[in-house]
Amino acid sequence: MRLVAAVVISVVALGGVVRLVGPAQDIPSVRRQMTFLRSELTDGAATTAQGQFPEGYFFLYVLYGLTAVDLGDAGEARWALAHLDSAEGREPFSADLTPPYGVFYVGWLNFYVGWLNRLRGGILSLSPPGTTDPAFDRDSAALAAAFDASPTPFLPAYPSRAWPVDSTVAIASLALHDKLTTPRYGPTIARWLSGVRVRLDPATGLLPHTADLETGAPTAGARGSSQSIIQRFLPEIDPDFARSQYLTFRSRFLARPLGLGPAIREYPHGTTGPADVDSGPLPLGISLSATVVTLGAARVQRDESLAAGLANFGDLAGVPLDTWHTRRYAFGAVPIGDAFLAWSKSARPLAASPPPSVLSRWWRLPLLTVLLLLAVAPWVLRLLTAAPWVPAIIRRRRSV
Repeated sequence: MRLVAAVVISVVALGGVVRLVGPAQDIPSVRRQMTFLRSELTDGAATTAQGQFPEGYFFLYVLYGLTAVDLGDAGEARWALAHLDSAEGREPFSADLTPPYGVFYVGWLNFYVGWLNRLRGGILSLSPPGTTDPAFDRDSAALAAAFDASPTPFLPAYPSRAWPVDSTVAIASLALHDKLTTPRYGPTIARWLSGVRVRLDPATGLLPHTADLETGAPTAGARGSSQSIIQRFLPEIDPDFARSQYLTFRSRFLARPLGLGPAIREYPHGTTGPADVDSGPLPLGISLSATVVTLGAARVQRDESLAAGLANFGDLAGVPLDTWHTRRYAFGAVPIGDAFLAWSKSARPLAASPPPSVLSRWWRLPLLTVLLLLAVAPWVLRLLTAAPWVPAIIRRRRSV
């Protein structure tokens, strides 16, 4: 039995070494994750997720669709869109907002805005040149009109509340529309950027987590769970502004808890705050969701060392389970986590040049040392206990 335990400990530790140094962003592994997610969605995982998170149903499908777009799979993206365009998909959202169902809820029936508008645009980007999508055109126009009529750059996502992250996604969908069709929303985008620049969180210089509906003034400072998504989409809107925001975000939120792997804090260095539904649990102040999504932002910014570090550390901590056709993390217990990770690993680089590296090439050394010690410790212990002189030493100590 002790021999079996020694073998298991060594195999697990050496497997951790492989995950820590091997490639962790390969597209084949993302496709295996998508196979797992497709099966889970077919079995009702989105409905289950809705009972766990406020927008669980929506996020599982929209992230699956956006990842399919990044992988060039228009068929799977359309499959996700078809499931989102349903009564169940729009159930969590209010119809008493402008645009209807809020800026977060995008693309349903005749009121496509934000997230789903971005998904529709992504699907259109995979179509042959000259292809049009009347719904994408119509709903982009409605979205732009809502921004033009708004006194602030942040549209409401729920009654009496505005999350700048959702408006960022919506503006990114307009930028994509201008890229794919005749440009027409440049003034709306420019006005949005001007409004954002004078409403940044004064403590960090980043977009705030929440904002006042009347003035757009920050009501909660920058947080990792929303910043990670903002940094994923800002390069689609204004690459230069996005780069400056990304570097600030990286300096204020990147951490190495216990001196080990890279991770993202929910609150900036020097501050703390409570965990909530946006952040999830915060062990040592780290947001697991923000850490996962920042991997995608780093890939978009061509921050290769940080993207690789986050991916390797995630493969070590996330305990991936592989079969011939699937991959799942945390034993597949939380499919929405797999959806966020697949979306992040599929992100396409957009920046013209990489930023200065912030992660030392030696960051893996402490973890590798721990793992290698764990791998050899059971065998060293067996050798020591099997040596003929060990019992004699033990007898002498007992007789003292």
